[in-house]
Amino acid sequence: MMKKASKIKSISESQVRGPIHSFSETEIKSLRKKLLKWYDANKRDLPWRNIKGEDTNHKAYAIWVSEIMCQQTQVATVIDYYNKWMKKWPTLESLSNSSIEEVREVWAGLGYYSRGQRLLEGALKVQNELDGQIPGTAEQLQKKLPGVGRYTAGAIASISFNEATGVVDGNVIRVLARLRMIGADFTSKNVMAAMWDLANAIVDPDRPGDFNQSMMELGATVCTPQAPQCNTCPVQSHCKAIKQMDHLTRDPATKLTKSILSQPPLKKEEIQDIECAADGCTLCLDGPPDTNLGVMNYPRKPKRKPLRQQIHAVCIVERQLSQESEYLVVQRPDTGLLAGMWEFPSIEIAEGISPKKMRNKMDDYLKGTLNMTLKNVQKRRHICQFVHMFSHIQQTYELETMIIEEEEGDGCERSQESEDTPHHQWVSRSAFENQAVSTGMKKAFEAYNGRAITKKSGKKSKKSEMENGNAAKQRKLDSYFTKKEEKTSRYFTKEDS
Repeated sequence: MMKKASKIKSISESQVRGPIHSFSETEIKSLRKKLLKWYDANKRDLPWRNIKGEDTNHKAYAIWVSEIMCQQTQVATVIDYYNKWMKKWPTLESLSNSSIEEVREVWAGLGYYSRGQRLLEGALKVQNELDGQIPGTAEQLQKKLPGVGRYTAGAIASISFNEATGVVDGNVIRVLARLRMIGADFTSKNVMAAMWDLANAIVDPDRPGDFNQSMMELGATVCTPQAPQCNTCPVQSHCKAIKQMDHLTRDPATKLTKSILSQPPLKKEEIQDIECAADGCTLCLDGPPDTNLGVMNYPRKPKRKPLRQQIHAVCIVERQLSQESEYLVVQRPDTGLLAGMWEFPSIEIAEGISPKKMRNKMDDYLKGTLNMTLKNVQKRRHICQFVHMFSHIQQTYELETMIIEEEEGDGCERSQESEDTPHHQWVSRSAFENQAVSTGMKKAFEAYNGRAITKKSGKKSKKSEMENGNAAKQRKLDSYFTKKEEKTSRYFTKEDS
């Protein structure tokens, strides 16, 4: 009896939500109308929004690809990859006939490489087990397709099959948090449950796909993490975060928008509307808001866990042939970080290891693991140290190069491989550049060729940019809400697994 009472109490406490965090029926109707009107006039021209024809299965495939690519990756980065993918595999059937090596090559540089593998696995499952038809409901999409979670399933179902189901991603969380003054830790189960409840409550039943895209579009272009454009927001009148800031301060020196300051002071009933009446509400801010932040108080993320630190020695081994040079690359295991990608010989080393010991360890790896003889090493030197960021790991690379002159019968060829020997091969410069190689190794090759680490635009970075670091390429969910920390290193890149 005691256990049962305790369990009921726990559930009750976890679901305490004040009424200010929900929408009335009148608000929902107004919100739908205003957002869809704004979306129709302001939506970005994205390739996956221009799918022609009435084939819902093909549209679902195109949306599926775009949503998987856009997971934790900026839309501007995705567009070129999406167009390249759809040109190579315009249909689900064509993708199912490809190989994992081809998928990795097309995906190389986009990060989170397991996403491409899951797309291929999903295509094979649809073709072999589902008669070539993608499931038409969010529930079945999430249940039957590998790598498809609740958000992706909702996006595909609403956009492609017109199912009235909501979606919750980083942009939607931010919009809802500000509209309804939800300031608690957005990673908590209670807050996420509230977000999904709100998303499903407000989605337009007649145009669910467009409505969901309007919410995401608003968060991406107007209700941004920093410097939100509140004065152009189509649903500003429904935003309780703005009303709260208006009530707390009328000082023009604060970071409030001009549109707020031009409004008359709130009436008593409006003030009550932004004060949570629930005792112990689990969605409110833990403490008073910072008036200098304005609406950027919402949502508030937890403290980020420190990144795991790793140090790797990387060796670019070049053998000089009569026609052109070739480079030794090793394939990573099929599971884990950067699964199946190719890289230069790389080993993890301890912090503070001496250059001599580091070189000896690399020799042991080349000889003992890759079965190299290293009899004709002509030139060897250390190039640089650079930092490469993953979503959960900060890796410091110690980069060196080794040139081998190979002549017939000189013993440079590798010995016969065993089952335990990692798959490795010699590739030309052009083959390396077209191979499924991680961004970190591409940066290493740039440094090897005397070039600075490049930005996403492809332009060479200036010396100061090379010293201070490169903009992060991938985005975790919490990066939608706070500024990225800047780190300093000789070279600085970022990539997610």
